[in-house]
Amino acid sequence: MKLSEEQVRLIRSRVGSSKISIDTLREDVVDHICCVVEVKLDRGRTFEDALKEAVDELAPDGLDEIQNETLFLLNSDKIILMKKLMYSIGALSSMSFVAGWAFGILHLPGAFELSVYGFLGFSFLFMPLYAMNYYKTRIHRALSEKWKFILGLSSGLLMGASLVFKLLHLSLLPTFFLISASVVFVFGFLPFLFFGLYKKSVS
Repeated sequence: MKLSEEQVRLIRSRVGSSKISIDTLREDVVDHICCVVEVKLDRGRTFEDALKEAVDELAPDGLDEIQNETLFLLNSDKIILMKKLMYSIGALSSMSFVAGWAFGILHLPGAFELSVYGFLGFSFLFMPLYAMNYYKTRIHRALSEKWKFILGLSSGLLMGASLVFKLLHLSLLPTFFLISASVVFVFGFLPFLFFGLYKKSVS
């Protein structure tokens, strides 16, 4: 059931009365609560009960706690160290891949190794670390958002594996991984992506 403008306004007011001061976080919380309330209304709940249950399920200790947890994740020493490592790996692997590509054009030795190791580092080190950080900072999102994230990462990893095995000339494995990546992306990730875009456009 689509929420009315008045109901959305009440949800925004409820979230706005908390101490959440980060604009993007506040919008994420509003979006999550709207999705949950719509589901509960379809199940016969009144709007007031649906809103209360949605807030209690999202933040049993109060909405203020969401920002505290988010700030902790963003500012803790371990998270900062992980981010430094993550972006260093991303930069080095990207530089290696591009250098290998350039070496290949110039017919210089080491082109294949630079390309493969750069791509491996980006696909299987940087991407999982980046995905982990993305997931943690959005841990309170709706289940559909979590599935979109999981399916998107899975299709990316499968696509990376198919390209690596193709470079290594390993029999039928590239075709298997490429088909698997395409199926997950087309029938898994894209439906969740466009459904989420639709929900945002009508809410």
